[in-house]
Amino acid sequence: MKLTPAQLAQFERDGYLFFPALFSRAETELLRAEVPRIYAEFRPEIVREKDGLTPRTSFAAHTYNAQFARLARHPRLIVPVEQVFGEKLYMHQFKINGKMAFDGDVWQWHQDFGTWHRDDEMPEPRAMNIALFLDEVNEFNGPLMFIPGSHRGGVIDAGHDTATTSYPLWTIDHATIARLVERSCMVSPKGGPGCVIMFHANMVHGSGSNMSPWNRNIVYLSLCAVSNHIRRFKRPEYIAHRDFTPLEALPDDCLSAQQAA
Repeated sequence: MKLTPAQLAQFERDGYLFFPALFSRAETELLRAEVPRIYAEFRPEIVREKDGLTPRTSFAAHTYNAQFARLARHPRLIVPVEQVFGEKLYMHQFKINGKMAFDGDVWQWHQDFGTWHRDDEMPEPRAMNIALFLDEVNEFNGPLMFIPGSHRGGVIDAGHDTATTSYPLWTIDHATIARLVERSCMVSPKGGPGCVIMFHANMVHGSGSNMSPWNRNIVYLSLCAVSNHIRRFKRPEYIAHRDFTPLEALPDDCLSAQQAA
């Protein structure tokens, strides 16, 4: 999948692109069916909410689950980012964020590159997030929120919040968020399983808690230009990967073809 000149210009301006139904329901269901089995395991890669039971995020599923390993090399996700950066990519981080019904906690306002730069010594924001909806994302179950254009301001000062949720995060203070929103706006892309959001590593984003009876599982590929690989190995390898081998995209039908075989 190649981005058009208009899409590239929109990405440069807004910092994100939304692709409704980029994956079919059948393709998404193959992935969705794997999630309960992953969450059922109590392994270090799976971070749980403060109750110690509810899954919050599952790192590196592509290293031990065959279906997610194929997704990690899917051309619809890899090729557009290669196009933007003009070089091969490696997987900096892979996670399934599970904002579970009734119990899914917030993700505070933050920039991902801020964390990658401070904790992992990633040199430049030549990295991208690709988010694939596994469930319907609606206004009730904690959709992602973005501040368009906020990626153009570079890395914003942040504090290391280790108390609000079960996962430490470099978060942006309320006054800064208010100023950014006043200059721009807030958006919250929503849609059914198979929708994809591509957003810049410096995009300011967050999501509220899930008080609804519907799960909100989203898979994130954090793809980084190989030349921009991290220099510091402070965090566990399953959170910040140390394999900088360039990703080679699989055929477009890699999810469904494997099932048919």
